[in-house]
Amino acid sequence: MLNIGWFSTGRDEAAKQLLQAVQKACRNGEIHGRISFVFSNREPGEATQTDRFFDLVRSYNIPLVCLSHKPFKITAEERDWRTAYDREVDKKIAPFSPDLCVLAGYMLIVSEVLCQKYDMVNLHPAPPGGPAGSWQEVIRNLIKTKSDTAGAMMHLVTPELDRGPVVSYCVFPIKGEPFAEYWRKGDKDMLFQLIRRHELVREFPLIIMTLQALSRGDVMVKNKKVIDARGNPIGGYDLSSKVDAVVKESCNEADLF
Repeated sequence: MLNIGWFSTGRDEAAKQLLQAVQKACRNGEIHGRISFVFSNREPGEATQTDRFFDLVRSYNIPLVCLSHKPFKITAEERDWRTAYDREVDKKIAPFSPDLCVLAGYMLIVSEVLCQKYDMVNLHPAPPGGPAGSWQEVIRNLIKTKSDTAGAMMHLVTPELDRGPVVSYCVFPIKGEPFAEYWRKGDKDMLFQLIRRHELVREFPLIIMTLQALSRGDVMVKNKKVIDARGNPIGGYDLSSKVDAVVKESCNEADLF
């Protein structure tokens, strides 16, 4: 059973929805694992939305571990306050001995202290080898370079932001319908909206399927490398067709167009 550590700032409704989705998948056996703790860089009382997220965590009887990063930004004697902060985070989560840590709306950059000790995964809204940066920057880059595909990937967290080894991914074409009309018109605003919609609906299925695959040994992380069930190194587990099937089954036309 995969022992999962969950990292989230819990700042919005999406953070709650993702935790709900993964917890449900664990309970129904879709993911052979459990969330052994939830860590947040906020503490109770810091933000109303985060407090609602904490209420959800408690309702699942999942241990909640909190440590505000704000005092470290102000008082840390070390040059890199993130290093000092993550040393304290490590002290709090080490007793749980997670097999895997998932960054799920965690709004801090993780230092080497954590990402070298633990296998940590994060979602990036671009296909393997695609642009780095925020989702807005990714989509603008895809449009600027007239890319054929967009997508999302789960990657190992490393000191190099958004460039860790790819664990899993899904891609989809952005040159056929319904995109073709807006490429012809040069309507960048509509292209931006459409690409975001198609990428966003794939995020939850990709995360859940990735945890499912990891919990079943279809894909594994060993010595900071991604390997398949036979132990062969791979450049990521392609979940495109499986994610597409879920999207087609669960989304109506209005969700995407």
